[in-house]
Amino acid sequence: MSTAGNTMTTSSAKSSVVRVQRPEADSTWYLPGIAIGLWMTGKRLVLNLVETLTGRPDRMPTVNYPEQKYEYSPRFKGNHVLTVKKDGSLRCTACMLCATNCPADCIHIIASEHDDPTVEKYPIRYEIDVLRCVFCGFCEEACPVDAIRMGPEWQTPGVNGSDFVYDIKHLAYRPQLKGGIVSVLDESERHKAGI
Repeated sequence: MSTAGNTMTTSSAKSSVVRVQRPEADSTWYLPGIAIGLWMTGKRLVLNLVETLTGRPDRMPTVNYPEQKYEYSPRFKGNHVLTVKKDGSLRCTACMLCATNCPADCIHIIASEHDDPTVEKYPIRYEIDVLRCVFCGFCEEACPVDAIRMGPEWQTPGVNGSDFVYDIKHLAYRPQLKGGIVSVLDESERHKAGI
């Protein structure tokens, strides 16, 4: 048997064939895997119950939630916060960088021209759909004027889906913020930096 310039004998072609053994039906069956998983879960459950009943609950990582709250690190990225200037107005310049950088496409901004000639534009509508948000922090990193941050709050109760679309009032002026979070970036420093 010959092929375009290469001669190959029939015996060498047969020796290069690799026969693959099909797996047995028992190894592809899913029930043994389920049984092993249930056994491991049950074993951990029994060990935890024994530790609790024998008076060693300090080894179990359980927090009695409403009475005790877990303290997260300062780097924790929770609910979004729009920062305000010292006069109480929003720091956001509606540059759309946060909305452009958002992988979940959950930030929606409508910009308008500002009455003050020193301010180019500002958001008249700024909404974040928290049910779509993945809390990655890309919006916080993309913002050049320190207008959006990820705050320490993580509890977001709501009755229906519309409760999870946060607007400017909720993001910047909710009661938990006590008048808004003033940005760390000062106006004079921002102008010196050319931002």
